[in-house]
Amino acid sequence: MSGAAADGNLFAGLPGGDDGEEFLALLSRDGVRIERIVSRGHASPPGFWYEEPQGEWVVVLAGEAHLRFADEAEPRVLRPGDFCDIAAGRRHRVEWTDPEGATVWLAVHYGAG
Repeated sequence: MSGAAADGNLFAGLPGGDDGEEFLALLSRDGVRIERIVSRGHASPPGFWYEEPQGEWVVVLAGEAHLRFADEAEPRVLRPGDFCDIAAGRRHRVEWTDPEGATVWLAVHYGAG
């Protein structure tokens, strides 16, 4: 993860066209961390599930993503403006992000962890 940004624009300096993810820390305070995530053609590895010790609230600002929860039959399709709260310990994974353009997320991590 890169160093925290003091001021800026969420769409400035988006990474180039290669597949993957980039994380940029925007703010870190007691119990709260905010980051910009840029995904381009990224998916979690087969069989891998995130199970974080803290909660995470995410919103898609640009692009599209399919977010899968272990306790749901189908992935959620997230488009610009769509958000969800992921409770601490809730197993989830990124099934798909648009390979043709940047999917820009804003993630707020909160609570223990």
